[in-house]
Amino acid sequence: MKHILEADSIQLEFKGRKILSDIYLKCETGKITGLLGRNGQGKSCLMQIINGTLNCEKSVRIDNLPQKNAYGFPNMLLYLPQFNFIPKSLSLQRIFLDFGLDYSLFQIRFPEFKNRHRQKIKQFSGGEQRLIALYLIVKPKTFFAILDEPFTHLNPVQIEKVRELLIEEKENKGILITDHMYKNVTDISDTMYILSNGKTHLTQSPEDIETLGYARIHL
Repeated sequence: MKHILEADSIQLEFKGRKILSDIYLKCETGKITGLLGRNGQGKSCLMQIINGTLNCEKSVRIDNLPQKNAYGFPNMLLYLPQFNFIPKSLSLQRIFLDFGLDYSLFQIRFPEFKNRHRQKIKQFSGGEQRLIALYLIVKPKTFFAILDEPFTHLNPVQIEKVRELLIEEKENKGILITDHMYKNVTDISDTMYILSNGKTHLTQSPEDIETLGYARIHL
């Protein structure tokens, strides 16, 4: 069954400055939706608003049903924030059990984690912790996964494997992704929005990314 996530009618101000004011964003199962924008444009704020962890005037809907606090319904939406949300005192084995995931499949895809399931999160590097958190959000059964800077601290081999993982998982859910490493976003996205001056712009071609002032694209 196809599911649709929509967000609009969002008004967000900070110290008298309008951060978000003319937003429309749509994410569908079976697709990766990219969100790009320069620093300070409000990408992370928009993701938190959709997740329900940042309050403001908004309309967020899943299958036309309003969702005020989507974070409370992990079967519908899971969110990867920029910070590490996993308690550092827990073992990897415990975390995978809590999320109902098969650790053996994880270590097959990422062999650097082979036989490390008893280690605690604090024993892993920053890049390894990011990879674990990303997997925990992307793999479970949910309608949508929202990913804020998923490629942070990952090495090139891990980035390529994550790209492959996201392309696989879009068959099971809708994925909304933003990252400052924009090429990794544009290469795998089916739909692309640029966030600029509080407004989302649906791009129609790679040239739009340059026209809207986000980046210079070399075709």
